[in-house]
Amino acid sequence: MKSKNLFLLFFIGTILPICSQTSVEAQSLLELASNKMESYKNIELEFSYELNNRLEQINQESSGEVTIANEKYKLKFLDAIQLFDGKKIYTIVSENEEITITNAEEGDDFSINPKELLQFYKEGYDYHWDISQRIKGKNIQFVKLIPTQENVEMKFLLVGIDTLQNHLYKLIEVGNNGTVTTLTINKMRVDSSLPEDFFVFNEVAYPNYYINN
Repeated sequence: MKSKNLFLLFFIGTILPICSQTSVEAQSLLELASNKMESYKNIELEFSYELNNRLEQINQESSGEVTIANEKYKLKFLDAIQLFDGKKIYTIVSENEEITITNAEEGDDFSINPKELLQFYKEGYDYHWDISQRIKGKNIQFVKLIPTQENVEMKFLLVGIDTLQNHLYKLIEVGNNGTVTTLTINKMRVDSSLPEDFFVFNEVAYPNYYINN
């Protein structure tokens, strides 16, 4: 965002060398973790998810699991299964006996997009070195991501990295409306032996389901 305030421009210019150094360090840590996790042929994650808004007195907690291999994924979350085979997204809701099939570019209503879990930070953010915490015996370094675009719902995002393993550990999104969503990775397995049809949608397995495509 460009400013017409000359004093503000002068102030930014004065602190720019310090901010740039911190941003480079923060971006390097994100890239290190992203490259490390992308080096695996597949990743299985068990995670917890919390949505909190004190003003609205909302607190929702849930858990899930996801398996990611390149662009393909299978996500079990919010009483549904979402499968992406590289071309189409299959959202399977057992309670309603309904399956919705969409193209990848159409997006979805899930709060978590596994395809973006390791690459979302690469565009649209400024990076800042944040706090370091000791959590469950792990040294977690947080990087603060601030959106560079105007009129976005997110105020900022905190990404926690396990600096020993260079693995993603926690994502905290703070919205402009006061909503805080937190995703914590509780368990991670890598390079498992998956069946060849693990990411293949099998319509025969859902004989009585309504398919919406």
